[in-house]
Amino acid sequence: MRTALAFPGQGAQHVGMGVDVADAYPEAKRVFDIASDVLGLDLYAVCRDGPKEELVRTDLQQPAILAVGAAVTEALRANGGLDDDSLSACFGLSLGEFTALYAAGALSLKDALVLVRERGLGMQEASEAVPSGMLALRCDQDVAETLCADVRAQTGGVLSVANLNAPGQVVISGDVPSLEAAEALAKERGMRRASRLPVAGAFHSSLMQPGADRLSRTLDTVEVHTPRVPVISNVTAEATRDPDQIRRNLVMQVTNPVRFIECVKTAGGLGTDRVVEPAPGRVLSALIRRIDPELQTVGANDAAAVKDLAPAAGERA
Repeated sequence: MRTALAFPGQGAQHVGMGVDVADAYPEAKRVFDIASDVLGLDLYAVCRDGPKEELVRTDLQQPAILAVGAAVTEALRANGGLDDDSLSACFGLSLGEFTALYAAGALSLKDALVLVRERGLGMQEASEAVPSGMLALRCDQDVAETLCADVRAQTGGVLSVANLNAPGQVVISGDVPSLEAAEALAKERGMRRASRLPVAGAFHSSLMQPGADRLSRTLDTVEVHTPRVPVISNVTAEATRDPDQIRRNLVMQVTNPVRFIECVKTAGGLGTDRVVEPAPGRVLSALIRRIDPELQTVGANDAAAVKDLAPAAGERA
């Protein structure tokens, strides 16, 4: 069975994430230890005890989610639940692309953590410079694109498609006045369940350019290796093993839409039979089932799920 790994993005964090996996697998605990050294705090304790407000800090949330995904990946490798020879691809949603690059061997754990920390800080700075946010819509891409264009003509502000998460599920990003105008116009056009997301700013829009610049400078200080398996880019929705292309894609991703629907289709085109989603959360599995019902989805959200993925003794033999 050909397996792809899919890693979640910002917002998947919760108190307790990854802790039982670290307790059960030394390989996972080692990931927490390395992350603690990089971040200058006890990440295991923060994930175990919270408070929740600590885990939503932009400079901590992104590396914490990455560390948990990396820890679960190493636990799966340790117990035989993940066979690298059967991996077809790695991909993620936004931040999750960095975890995918770690899992595929393109980034060291330390470098991946440093990159997402700097990315988070840059995005936070951009969010503070211009009050902005994101709005989830239940519509198709062309409807969202038309809405954004009409609002921009009205406000002269920034508003664009940010995430193509699943059929009929689009997220748009922009400055606050444009978002408010979009909410009103969406209601006027009979679009139901337009909802503001609890995020700091207009991620994956041109307002995040300062974050892209900061990430680009940090990328110049780290080595990007040729990954062992293809990594599917959010920006291009194409699989690549080219380190230079990976660098370019990561910078562009900060200000461009996440094409998750196409990423899932690309994974299927690579011969993927199932997608394993390491912790935290199970959001991606639900999206993937909507995009391609033929793909089997498996969560590895806690130690019990990680154990369930381990082969039986006879299979290991």
